[in-house]
Amino acid sequence: MPRLVVVTTGGTIATSADDEGVLRPVHGGAELVAGHDAQVIDLFTLDSSQLTPAEWVRISDAVTAAATGADGVVVTHGTDSMEETALWLELTYAGDAPVVVTGAARSADAPDADGPANLRDALAVAAGPRARGRGVLICFAGWVRPALGTTKVGGPDLFGGAAPVGRVREGTVEWTGDARRAYLGPVAGAARVDIVAAYPGADGTAIDAFVDAGAAGLVIEAMGAGNAGAPIIEAVRRACARGVAVAVTTRVPGGPTAAAYGPGHDLVRAGAVLVPHVRSSQARVLMMAGLSAGLPVVDVIARWG
Repeated sequence: MPRLVVVTTGGTIATSADDEGVLRPVHGGAELVAGHDAQVIDLFTLDSSQLTPAEWVRISDAVTAAATGADGVVVTHGTDSMEETALWLELTYAGDAPVVVTGAARSADAPDADGPANLRDALAVAAGPRARGRGVLICFAGWVRPALGTTKVGGPDLFGGAAPVGRVREGTVEWTGDARRAYLGPVAGAARVDIVAAYPGADGTAIDAFVDAGAAGLVIEAMGAGNAGAPIIEAVRRACARGVAVAVTTRVPGGPTAAAYGPGHDLVRAGAVLVPHVRSSQARVLMMAGLSAGLPVVDVIARWG
């Protein structure tokens, strides 16, 4: 039997309703993994909206340690920030043992709770020899997706973006594709990177404040193909002049960026880097890992953005 380890961090998969009907993570790993042949590491029990980059590092350390003697590792996690944690792990985890991140859309006490099925599928993926060397994967609603490019979109599958690389049916994993492994290297911490939304009438207040607060990088979530008003462009110019790395994404779901219009062209001339495909949440993680590893942001974005 493959040796499997489940690292639990909380999230909807661990929640039940309290006396007021509010969902809170209260179930530990022993409850979640009951009936499965796997070792449990209870790291913490938190709503994933409460996680910080410090928790990413803790999860990464736990996964790396667990993978040393395991055939596969599963991480249970909330869906609110699963895309950030999964990508951080992908960028910083060097092992061959597969790491599979999963969770739930419905609480553990819901009549149609999906957590048990998602966990069972994730364990099946982690146990399979064909998952070895694929890095970090997200397994949810029967689909297996790469960490890079996968985001929460809602709907019955909850996650979308990157194309699935596999499907789990009744415990059997069917691999349908491959994904490039987006490994950058080990990092000891996480550089500060903030996200700023561009919208009609936005000025440079937020950009200047984040720079003054010590941000090493900024992600501008722009309009259209990567456009923003003149005050944003000037604030980006000031930030770049102070040595802050700036990347530009779009608020358009599934939309690419391109310096095709004047404002996008001017952002690039001001020193910003366009992120072609990934959403703001993951562009931020790319920048954080790249800056923490001492890598040029332009190179990281060009390769993985």
